[in-house]
Amino acid sequence: MRSSLAAIAALLALSTPVLAATAPAKNVTPSVDTMKRLVKELSSDAYEGRAPGSAGEEKTLALLAAEFGKLGLKPGNKGSWFQDVPLVEITAKNVSALTFTGGKAPVTAAYGPEMVIGTYRTNQPHIEVKDSPVVFVGYGINAPEKGWNDYAGLDVKGKTVVILVNDPDYEATGLTGPFNGRAMTYYGRWTYKYEEAARQGAAAAIIIHDTVPAAYGWNVVQSSWTGAQHVADSADGNAGQSAAIGWITLDKANALFASAGLDLASQMTAAKQKGFKAVPLTGVTANVSFDNGLRKHSSKNVVALLPGKTRPDEYVLYTAHWDHLGHCEAAPDGDDICNGAVDNATGTAALVALAQANVKAGPTDRSQVFLAVTAEESGLLGSAYYGNNPVYPFAKTVGGVNMDALSMAGLAKNVVVIGKGKSQLDAYLNKALTAQGRVATDEPTPEKGFYYRSDHFSFAKHGLPMLYFEGGEDLVKGGTTAGMAAAEDYTEHRYHGPKDEYDPNWDWTGVLADLKLYYSVGRDLATTTDWPNWVDGDEFRAIRDKDRAAK
Repeated sequence: MRSSLAAIAALLALSTPVLAATAPAKNVTPSVDTMKRLVKELSSDAYEGRAPGSAGEEKTLALLAAEFGKLGLKPGNKGSWFQDVPLVEITAKNVSALTFTGGKAPVTAAYGPEMVIGTYRTNQPHIEVKDSPVVFVGYGINAPEKGWNDYAGLDVKGKTVVILVNDPDYEATGLTGPFNGRAMTYYGRWTYKYEEAARQGAAAAIIIHDTVPAAYGWNVVQSSWTGAQHVADSADGNAGQSAAIGWITLDKANALFASAGLDLASQMTAAKQKGFKAVPLTGVTANVSFDNGLRKHSSKNVVALLPGKTRPDEYVLYTAHWDHLGHCEAAPDGDDICNGAVDNATGTAALVALAQANVKAGPTDRSQVFLAVTAEESGLLGSAYYGNNPVYPFAKTVGGVNMDALSMAGLAKNVVVIGKGKSQLDAYLNKALTAQGRVATDEPTPEKGFYYRSDHFSFAKHGLPMLYFEGGEDLVKGGTTAGMAAAEDYTEHRYHGPKDEYDPNWDWTGVLADLKLYYSVGRDLATTTDWPNWVDGDEFRAIRDKDRAAK
């Protein structure tokens, strides 16, 4: 394995590597100029942060359809560039404070700086939680296969549950434990916490924010949860969901528990143990109310097709989400547009750049599908809708790659594979990396649960292997110290905030290297006769095996 600076830098001049079992790919390099042009355009203020259902969506859809059309791709959904995704836009108005009474002293949390609140219910213009008894349910997990149930023997109907984020063993140093040790499972995701609280009948579900297990600061929660929110529509208006869902700051949670005569730190420690019993905050009740501005609309996934030449009914999938937060909590300078330049104008532009490179190289044996999905920031809603309503059957889809927030930190000696070791797609990536003199590494922060935070997860749930990796932190210039500093700076100052903006001084060398990997993996999948699967014993293997057997 080459490791010198010169050898790694030389990768930028290499032709695209391929697997030995596939036909040689033409020497086409994805265009950084295309990337720059489109990231700058998509993240401009004119697109208003690309919120679903906004004028920014209309501009984004028109741009992508035009770009794919100019390349000669085909509209991928029965003659249309688009797949409708039914959503409801919910805007909380006249939000009261979240108050807790009945303890030693009242505790009041203000909307925005101290708590955020919302609902999944799509047909209720007014939500009120009144005099709701409060119960601490630890991590809010019900996992029969692990013998773990934080709701055991508990009736929370009509009650407000207070929940910890992440898994009970997130502080482990290794990957061994009831919930995979340091690596987050889906039980640790905030989306799961609300899903389980609803199944248990809770009137309200409030997560305690803690920066380390949440993996981001309160600023991210505040900017993500204020303003218009988007929810998947349903025939019953999501009537089975809790009336109110939200977050509360750690300081306010400490005050709440103290008012109930409890020590939050001690309760957090107890909640990490198997057999933990939920703790009622005796006498304490919760109150909150808010109005909902409701607007039903169809957002859209963008579907473009590059037909295969010999096996056009077999498909390789490239995905990225085009949406971002739109208008959000304003920065100190008054800027309230969350432009989403890195997250995810970069991935969206990469779809076009990769399509462009594949057109130049010529069609492959299998068809290639370029899918830009909506409402990722609202909970992977666009990819989830495609997963439930696939334009191309998963039994005939080989696998693919997902691109979300390409790194602008510069060229790295490694890439970080999210879900490394889960599927046979790793072999395709490793071949390409070897030719570049780079390596694949495990996630340095598996406790952050990135596997469950991007669109590849929606396809994995349907058995489709999808490769998702991020630019590594072992930078050619500055090593891991510089790489970690760049990642922390982005998370703290730009992620899900108004300052995630296009920067003409960005270093694109790392993006180009990673684009060549995506190109190589995708093209190899589109030329081989293989059907990569999940590794034996993986949670998604049985679904894939069933699909393939049916075919």
